[in-house]
Amino acid sequence: MRITVQVEPRHADNSACEHLVKPSGKPRDPASGCPGRTQFAVVCSEHGDVDQPHHVKQTAEPAATEHRQEHRAALAAR
Repeated sequence: MRITVQVEPRHADNSACEHLVKPSGKPRDPASGCPGRTQFAVVCSEHGDVDQPHHVKQTAEPAATEHRQEHRAALAAR
C-alpha cells in the first residue's frame, strides 16, 4: 500500500476547500458558496490529519515533509 502525505486547503469548519480561491483565500466566484480558505492541513493517507492546521501553506509544507520522512524511516527499519 502506498502512503501519501498532502497539504490540503480547508475552510474554517475544517472541511476541504476544493474551490478556486484568490491568494487571500477568498473565493474567486462569490456565487460558489465557498466561505473561503482559512487554513491548511497536513493529511496522511494512513494517519489522517497530522498535527494542528496551519494558517500559512509555507508552514504546512515542512510538517508534511517531516511526516513523510518518518514513514521512510519506519520502512527502512523493517
